[in-house]
Order: sequence, then C-alpha cells, then structure tokens
Amino acid sequence: MTTIPDIPAESNTVKPVPDSSNITGLILAGGRALRMQGQDKGLLTIKGIPFVSKIANQLEPQCKTLIINANRNMQSYAATGYPIVKDTLSGFQGPLAGMLSGLKTMKTEWMVTVPCDGPFLEKNYVHRMAAAISGESVIAIAKADGRFQPVYTLIHYSLLPSLEKYLYSGERKIDRWIFQHNYSEVDFSDSPSMFENINTPEQLDKINES
Repeated sequence: MTTIPDIPAESNTVKPVPDSSNITGLILAGGRALRMQGQDKGLLTIKGIPFVSKIANQLEPQCKTLIINANRNMQSYAATGYPIVKDTLSGFQGPLAGMLSGLKTMKTEWMVTVPCDGPFLEKNYVHRMAAAISGESVIAIAKADGRFQPVYTLIHYSLLPSLEKYLYSGERKIDRWIFQHNYSEVDFSDSPSMFENINTPEQLDKINES
C-alpha cells in the first residue's frame, strides 16, 4: 500500500490576483506518447522547430518564469535553457504528476500549464486565464465549444496539499480533481485551434505539409 506523506494544511491566506509577475508557466512533456509510437512529443518538430521550443517562445513572455516537466531525454530538454523537473511519482502517472512537480518547484503564487503537444498557444492565453480568477476561485480551466481542456489550467499554489493527497490516493483523472475546488471557466471558443493537439504521426505529417 502506498504511504501518504505528511501534507501541510491547505492555505487559507488571501490570494493575490494572478498576473505575469506571479505566474510560472509549466510545459507538460512527461508522457509516454503511446499514440505517437513512443516518440517524445515535446522534441518533435514543426518546420524544424521542436514543439517544446515553439511553446516556450509563446508562453515565456506571458509569465514570470518557465519550467519544463519531462521524464526522459533530459539533456535535450535541458538544452532549451529552462529548468527541467521530473515527476516525483514514478511510472509515468500522467499530467497531474507533472503538475505536482511544478507546484513543488515553482517560486510564484500561481502556475499555468500547457501540454507539449499543443503548439498553437494564443498570445493572450495567460491573460485570459488570469482575468477569470475572482472571488474564491483557486483554479481557472480552459473550455471551448462546451468541452473542458483540463491540461490548460491556472492553479494556485495552495492546492499543492490537495493534489498530493489526491495522487497518493491512487486517483489520476484531472477534471475530477479540479472540480473538487472553486474554479472558473475560461471560454476559448473563439480560438479552437489552440487545442489542436498533435498525437499521431499522421497529424504531424499533415501539419508539416501544410
């Protein structure tokens, strides 16, 4: 049976309004990419530019600092110049494990996440996520055409204990954890292409041929 570590009480302090000065960007590149035949998706290229570099170039200007979550090809990711954090849980436990590592590493009040297979980030992504936080909200979650996009989230640091407890209980489903908390929806129905993830070799070929 997995032993649950000692977890501090969840913060009840008044949280500051998120803006670019207190948000860490986290690129989630820690998966196994089974549909991509095991290729590391963050290192695949569009017109010669690695996904992770393209996303970093889009995300960095919107945040105070940037972190990459990766579990393999560490030297290749380190070559980007950004800090790299591995999952603290073994066995490729999914995006929430990467989020947990980000929350444990970051030095800001907030963290915004982007998957490494979504290289079409909007320039105002973080601004729109931050603007949605109000009242008791501790998470903002993107949504488009009635569908939640839970790997596009803005998370307050006080949720670290909650996420750690959730993962050590054996749970892995992102939206189930998010919906346990006060959250704000951010409608990106006007930017649906932002959520066009590239998951298969066929999709990658199509993008590079266009």
